[in-house]
Amino acid sequence: MKANLTALLALGTAATLSVAGAQAKISAQSIIVNPTQPDLQVSVRVSKDTSGTQNPAYRVGEAITVSATVNRDAYVYLFNVNPDGSVDQILPNRLSGENFVKANTTKSFPAAGDNFTYSVEGPIGQNKVLALASLTPLNLDQVSSFKTAQDQFATVSTQGGQAGLAQALSIVVNPLPQNSWVSDTAFYTVAAQNPVSTGSLFVGTNVNNATVTLNGQRLGGANVTYNNLRAGTYPVRVQAPGFSDYTTTVAIRAGGTTNLNVEFAQPLAAVPAPVNTGSPVLDFIGNLLGAIAGTTLQDPARSAYDQKVRELQTDGYALQQTRTTGSGYSGTLVRGSSTVTLNVDRGANRTVRVNVNETTTYRY
Repeated sequence: MKANLTALLALGTAATLSVAGAQAKISAQSIIVNPTQPDLQVSVRVSKDTSGTQNPAYRVGEAITVSATVNRDAYVYLFNVNPDGSVDQILPNRLSGENFVKANTTKSFPAAGDNFTYSVEGPIGQNKVLALASLTPLNLDQVSSFKTAQDQFATVSTQGGQAGLAQALSIVVNPLPQNSWVSDTAFYTVAAQNPVSTGSLFVGTNVNNATVTLNGQRLGGANVTYNNLRAGTYPVRVQAPGFSDYTTTVAIRAGGTTNLNVEFAQPLAAVPAPVNTGSPVLDFIGNLLGAIAGTTLQDPARSAYDQKVRELQTDGYALQQTRTTGSGYSGTLVRGSSTVTLNVDRGANRTVRVNVNETTTYRY
């Protein structure tokens, strides 16, 4: 990172409060989430995606602007999770002033007229920008610090990349009233300056010690970007100790980054030992009760989502990304020039709604 009159930050390779605190949810897609859906809202955007639903590409050296909007007066903290797992703190910093944002306003970093810019640097791959908004200032002493009086940007001290940042921030926000904080995440990809014939794959998970296997070859851990992968469609398996394996098919695009996020459900329940009392009737009842006690129920929205993804994959579609929403799951699948958006939401009266939208691009 260079700091001067045109400071360059390497981004990417950069009402009444409830008394009870809300235990933060660690998410593969969104890093950290308030499960109570408070009325405080924050949205974070990068300059090439004002909708917040895309994953735009930036070339190395290209300028980028990050914007945050809140619906109530709040303090906003911005972090960038890089493709290699390292984390940059964008805000607060010593160049752009305080991180307090007025209600129903948008603050951009850098803002028009600021004497510094943010530019994208390497390595190439998937980046995530996390916005954390709070009605009160947060104590980030255990997360980041300014090492010297001359430092313009704080150094993040957490270990373990995205997972380490999520765990450290959860310690900060868990004691807060449940309606007093919220988060949002934006995505962008850092691409090479010259056209390439290979692509990248980012695999995010909400647990530690997960491993990624692509086309039968073990790549390594999760929550990092794997580069220089030959373009094509491949099977992928994500494994984590104590959880069921997650398998799907991904399409690696030349010059792009495929974003796959895996939300592991409850850990596998231990299989109870068979009951053997010598009485057939008592053995049957005991084994039946043991089987019921050892059963782990999966989120019905996730079950419906996974089933629909498998149906679309049978039709030749490749899963690009999965996102956790406030009411369920959302995903994007691609087959040639056709793109399918899949949304599964939990409804009233124990119902699940599945919505599939297809968009096809024709060349003329």
